Amino acid sequence: MKTADAVFVYSLEEHAYQFHEKHPFNPLRLELTKDLLEACGSLEDGHVLPPRKATNEEIALVHDQAFIDAVQMAGSKQLSAEKARSYGLGTDDTPFFKGMHDAASFLVGGTLTAVDAVMSGSVSHALHLGGGLHHGFKGKASGFCIYNDSSIAIEYIKQKYKARVMYIDTDAHHGDGVQWSFYDDPDVFTLSIHETGRYLFPGTGSVTEKGAGEGYGFKLNIPLEAFTEDDSFLESYETAFREAIEFFKPDVILTQNGADSHYLDPLTHLHTSLKSFQSIPKLAHELAHTYCEGRWIAVGGGGYDHWRVVPRAWASIWLEMTNQTHISQLPIPSSWIDQWQEKADVPLPYSWGDPAGMLPEVPRKSIIETRNQQTVDKALYYIRNEKRFHQSSYSQKR
Repeated sequence: MKTADAVFVYSLEEHAYQFHEKHPFNPLRLELTKDLLEACGSLEDGHVLPPRKATNEEIALVHDQAFIDAVQMAGSKQLSAEKARSYGLGTDDTPFFKGMHDAASFLVGGTLTAVDAVMSGSVSHALHLGGGLHHGFKGKASGFCIYNDSSIAIEYIKQKYKARVMYIDTDAHHGDGVQWSFYDDPDVFTLSIHETGRYLFPGTGSVTEKGAGEGYGFKLNIPLEAFTEDDSFLESYETAFREAIEFFKPDVILTQNGADSHYLDPLTHLHTSLKSFQSIPKLAHELAHTYCEGRWIAVGGGGYDHWRVVPRAWASIWLEMTNQTHISQLPIPSSWIDQWQEKADVPLPYSWGDPAGMLPEVPRKSIIETRNQQTVDKALYYIRNEKRFHQSSYSQKR
């Protein structure tokens, strides 16, 4: 019997994953979100599950041992700059920091802790905001990501629980590391909705990336136009998610919840508001219960407006998981604002939504919406065609 419906995986040990104080990938986001939820009374000690540290063997489910060795050496300053760069380490995006292997191992272990909580049947849902490092590759770090916790978690689910996994990535950056880890795997469906790579790192994620071999058709990308707003983003997301999950019928859903498609994010060019971040987990929650007996694991990801956007966006996932969305109709607790305002370099928000009129008008709105719809149609062509083929075959047999 389940003692709770969801767990929140977190500990201070995850704060060690910090490149330097001015680096945009800042663990402060985790603390701000947890404190906001506690201030609302929606997160109690009994909900919090500490992460374990992943073993080297678990990390090696996806990553080369030579790369793991390089990360360990880099964290103790034993790796040359030239050798480090061949592994994507010591760069502006992924600079050295002391103990980087141990810190990254806790982030991986946090996602595996969430996996075991859900797949063992202890809870229906698990949230691990320290995860979501979707740019990590088999033998290379990339885009703030050392080890790819989502890829490791998916392989772990496949091997330990013999389950089919659907991975949904709503980060503004393409979920490239996860996609390429399972590009030829028919038991893993990856769906990434992101800003087009024409203007943004990592430059991949086109509609033509559909998988290879037996995995063809099980990889889906929705590259959105820059300056895409809420309505077009959400329509694209819901259309793709609903059709893909009906096609694939997974055993479990893993969502990556980057919060960097928001208008205020300093690193991207999408134009959404908090409306999108409240709607994204709502659909995941619904579809998890429709197709997966409720099994839903959520991780964090990008999001670089630490004060105004990320805490509200990520807290919305927990409120949805635990059926507490009524809290988002109330003001942000004054205790949270009082606690953090002196440390913040911008005024903190007083409401869960964004103020009316905050987003400037986008002159190309109709053009952007039309192009996004065309992109969705192109991306879903294979799935829709397969559906028509099977329906036709069934009618002929009857």
